[in-house]
Amino acid sequence: MSKLCRRSFLAAVSLAFVAGQAAGQSGAPSGDAAPDAAARTAAALHPELTPQVMYRLLVGDVALQRGELVVAARAYYEVARETGSAALAQRGTEIALATRQRAIALEAARQWAELDPDAERPRQLVIALSAGNPNRAFEALAGGSATKAEVERALAAAAASPDALAAAFLELNRLFAHETDKAAVFRTVGELAEPYPALAEAHFAVALAGYATGLSDLGIVAGARHAVDRALTLKPGWERAVLLKAEILGTESPDVAIAYLQTYLQANPASRPAAGALAQLYVGQKRYAEARAVFEKLWEVDRSNRDVQFGLAALAMQAKDWAAAEALFDDLKRADYGETGVVQSYLAQIAEETGRFQLAYERYLAVPDSERGWIAKLRAAAMLGKLQRVDEARRFLADLPAVTQDQRVQVRQAEAQLLRDAGDAAAALAVLDKALAEHPDDPDLLYDSAMVAEKLDRLDVAEARLARLIELKPDNAQALNSLGYTLVDRTPRIAEGFALIERAHKLAPRDPFILDSMGWALYRLGRLDAAEDYLRRAMAERPDAEIAAHLGEVLWTKGDRERAREVWQSQLRATPDSTLLLDTMRRFVPVPAPR
Repeated sequence: MSKLCRRSFLAAVSLAFVAGQAAGQSGAPSGDAAPDAAARTAAALHPELTPQVMYRLLVGDVALQRGELVVAARAYYEVARETGSAALAQRGTEIALATRQRAIALEAARQWAELDPDAERPRQLVIALSAGNPNRAFEALAGGSATKAEVERALAAAAASPDALAAAFLELNRLFAHETDKAAVFRTVGELAEPYPALAEAHFAVALAGYATGLSDLGIVAGARHAVDRALTLKPGWERAVLLKAEILGTESPDVAIAYLQTYLQANPASRPAAGALAQLYVGQKRYAEARAVFEKLWEVDRSNRDVQFGLAALAMQAKDWAAAEALFDDLKRADYGETGVVQSYLAQIAEETGRFQLAYERYLAVPDSERGWIAKLRAAAMLGKLQRVDEARRFLADLPAVTQDQRVQVRQAEAQLLRDAGDAAAALAVLDKALAEHPDDPDLLYDSAMVAEKLDRLDVAEARLARLIELKPDNAQALNSLGYTLVDRTPRIAEGFALIERAHKLAPRDPFILDSMGWALYRLGRLDAAEDYLRRAMAERPDAEIAAHLGEVLWTKGDRERAREVWQSQLRATPDSTLLLDTMRRFVPVPAPR
């Protein structure tokens, strides 16, 4: 039965790069006092700050010490906007007031009032500071519901200052964030920008509004591309517009976006945000070696950039370069980098992947209490199972403080998996049956119990539970695929199973296991060329023993026995203990020992 894909590590890489891009836009400040000041600010005002936010706070404190008061006030306002911290907005307001920066004080006070609606002080300050401010019309609209006419008047008022007008257009899309009709917003922003054809920021606003639509309409795609190109003509090399253009191009063709950023970086090799965007595109295309090369260049330039180090470590894991990944994560652990438990979890996973199950057990136990800590405890039990200490693992799971229903279900799932790994599928099904009695119609329990029932040849149970899951969740692609594959592979009801797999494929067209099911169903229907096409696509997405077994069988049946042997032998070297692959090969050829 086709397997579920593990959740990709790419989200972690992407989050690391978002932080890295922002932090990389300015040089790091020097001096010993500033980091301590930033740390004190962080501890006092916000209990859970990312490295990006810490860096912004550091900029603010350094600026304050150097007397760069505009920079300091702006830094705190921006951090407040990013984090949603009313305390940081208050601090930005107070700094701006103390240094008589009316405009920034107004912005910060408005942010403070939005974040702490029960506080009277920021509302009073907004009223007082708005009096006599020539740009108050535009500022009064931010965060609220604005009509087109109101925004036109506000932009006209801001036009007295080129800098104010540019800033207004950069904020323009935020005024319409509450609107659900993004295509209408795109048209409105385009109309608002028409009176300002020589302003790069106006064209940028149009392009951003187009991108926000999802770019499913070809007319909007063309409009967004024209607008961002116009912005770059008026402001050549503008990094913010370059990144937006890459995003727009990437929705049509990631390869075109990659080529664009490569060209930009040849002319601007020091652009960390562009390098970060390029690395993310590489990752999205599974070009991990090239993404890693980008990270390595960034790492060579600045060994103090922990965000880059984290991305490099994650990519080393993807390449199964366990030694390099472990060294990088060990260093990040010593530096106390990242959110609670992230680095420790990666280190535990590396120990598991390299077969050091006792060390993995200890590392999973050491992950601090948190959502990650809970998952780590479940993995710790799995490590006991790999150490052949199944009874101890079951007692460990029984003693876990499972408070929520989700946690109780996860404990039962973990126990059943222990028993499955130990070869006792019947006991695993009994555990899941008991859990279902406690939590009827739980989707995860229905799915897991169906998988175990299928392994025990209890196809009636498997079909009934998958059918119930589909009844509860008609768009569950994995359930559709699993039931469809079971019907195709284990029963004469091939056409019925194929219809279910087709539904799954429409919901998840790139899922390698659904592609595998499509290929196998087409093979069973006698459509060999189409079967080969789907199975090759599945192997390209995820090399896997089961997919290789299917692809080789299709090739053999088509008479291409040499290529069939190549597919089988290649995957056998990677997974020499795959029962399915070995059994498939034995049906056609003697199986030599893996080389």
